[in-house]
This record gives sequence, structure tokens and C-alpha cells, in this order.
Amino acid sequence: MADSSHCFYCREDLGGKRFVRSEGRPVCVRCHTKFCANSCVECHRPISVETKELSHKGRYWHEECFRCAKCYKPLAKEPFNTKDDRIMCVRCCSKEDAPCCHGCYKSILAGAETVVYKGKSWHDECFICCGCKQPMGSQSFLSKESDVYCTPCYDEKFAKRCFSCKKPITSGGVNYQEQPWHSHCFVCSSCSKPLAGSSFTNHQNQVFCVDCYKSCVAKKCNGCQNPITGFGKGVNVVNFEGSSWHEYCFNCKRCSLSLANKRFVAKGRDVLCSDCGNKE
Repeated sequence: MADSSHCFYCREDLGGKRFVRSEGRPVCVRCHTKFCANSCVECHRPISVETKELSHKGRYWHEECFRCAKCYKPLAKEPFNTKDDRIMCVRCCSKEDAPCCHGCYKSILAGAETVVYKGKSWHDECFICCGCKQPMGSQSFLSKESDVYCTPCYDEKFAKRCFSCKKPITSGGVNYQEQPWHSHCFVCSSCSKPLAGSSFTNHQNQVFCVDCYKSCVAKKCNGCQNPITGFGKGVNVVNFEGSSWHEYCFNCKRCSLSLANKRFVAKGRDVLCSDCGNKE
């Protein structure tokens, strides 16, 4: 590079000195750095001929400035990618493109076990129950607004509670007098027989199956001596002076005439129609 000419800019004699030709003209090293050198994209200082210059797609860097825009790892001798004019190492570029975990807000890298729900992504270990804070894993879950719960926590927090045992009703159940019951808790007050799907009746805030109501609670008909249950044929009942009859049993003791909605005469525990009563 020895030359007896002068620097194009400062006219310094270049004889026996290092110089650079810029566009065919001799330039001393100092003037080249000042007037001709490329500027580093990272630090914006000129890149002297005395330092190593790296270039990519028309841009230039000092060797020590060619680093990952995210982690600052030197990339002069490493593979790299570009994203939005930024130079990044392969790992950071992967993170940049990876979906963000809705739990920890960190990137979900390729190959990681993930959960995708309602368009959002989680690391497998970050998809946890809002109640017990344990990872869902492969178990089923339920959602409430934007929160997710494992089945036990959801039942504990939101399920209706049985009027009898006060525990959550997770499936099925019976509604009676606007109160929820487990099917196995809604039973006869006398024999404990399950009443779901069966005929039953209420007496003094207790429920009874038909058989127990007949044997334990129901009044006896003064006519046939069978229980007056209010079921089936014996829906209508006649009450008189502390005694009760099925409507179809409320007949004249002598002529068997039905006395329902008719005038009658009482003779002791018996009832008679007007005609039979007048014959006494």
C-alpha cells in the first residue's frame, strides 16, 4: 500500500505510510475513518480500517457490536436470524415467534407441552386450577367466566348443596319445595326408602312414602277402617265431629245411600240419611 502521493483530504504525504484508496483516490487512515468509513448500526461510530467490519444486507457493524438484540450474545461466529431489522440469536428469535404463556407470560418454545383453551396458550405446568392451584394435567376441568377449576374445586365453590347433608350435588338430584336434594338423601322419614320417582306425601314438614303414610300417619276411615291417604280414589275426604270418611264411604249406615253433599243425621258413631234417621 506504499505510495508517494498525498491524502485526498488532508494532503498529507503518504510516502511510506498506510493509506486506503476510496473511489480510486488515496486517503490516509485517519481521514478514511472520518470521511469514508461505514457507520456501525449498533453504536453509530465509524468502522475504522484498523478494526474488523461485519456486514449483512447493506448494514455494517463492528465485530464486537454484532450481538443479539435480546440477550446480547456475540454473533460474529454464531448462526443468527433477523426480525424487524433486529439481529437475534436462534434461541431468542424462536422465543420471539413463540406464543406467550397466559399463566407466566413467558414464551412457549417449540416442543414444550402446552394447553390451548379458548384461543389462549399455557405451559402444561402453568394451566392450574384457580381453587387449589394444582396443575390440571389430564383431568377434566370446568370454567367460570375467565377462570378454570378442577371438578372437585368447582363443585365445592359453585355446585348446589343438598338440603339434607349440605354436601355439593354434582349430578342429578331432586328439587322439592324449592330446595335441592341428593336423590339418595330424599328418603321417607319413616323407612328411609328413596322417594325420587315415587309417590309420597308431606305431613308436618316430613315426607313419607305411601306405605308408611298409610301405616304411621293417615287417619282411618270411619266407614271402611282403611287409611285415608289422599291418593287415588280416596282423594276427597269428609270430616265430622273428629271422625273422617272417604267420600265414597260416607254412606247411610242402614240404606247405604251416599250422603256426600246431602243432609244426614248422626246416631252415635253412625250416620244416617234423613229418611232412615226419621224412622228411629
